[in-house]
Amino acid sequence: MTQAEIKHYTNTLYYDLELTAIYCRMLGSQLIEKIYPNMNDYELRALDAIYCHPKICQRDLAKLILKDRANTGRIVDSLEKKGFIKRYNDTKNKRLVKKLEITEEGTQVLYIVSEKLEPTYKMISQVISQEEIDDIRQKLKKLRESLSQAVEMQI
Repeated sequence: MTQAEIKHYTNTLYYDLELTAIYCRMLGSQLIEKIYPNMNDYELRALDAIYCHPKICQRDLAKLILKDRANTGRIVDSLEKKGFIKRYNDTKNKRLVKKLEITEEGTQVLYIVSEKLEPTYKMISQVISQEEIDDIRQKLKKLRESLSQAVEMQI
């Protein structure tokens, strides 16, 4: 195999997606640290998921935020200590499960952070149109669905 025949990782869609995700994560972390230093980006993701999925259990939350259950547990513990969420017991398929619910304080924090992130979201729409954003999201969803069937996740 010659050098010309090698498919370089840095010339693949995977690399482009990973690089873009890293930049997004870094920007998000920096912005969240400035806006609300008492929270990190993983906590914000979890808080938002709990807000969007009331009465979610920790296992389902782990699947949504793509973290293993141990890390999700640490995130949930932190959010609970800060008073942003509360846990309560419920049953699912006749089994006891702990459900999660956002508190009023958690909702307020989510609102504040979301409001302060809005200028960044608007900046993106200055670079690419809403139509392009919608198209990219649709294509990414299609790719994600395809990849999720090939990936073995243990959450």
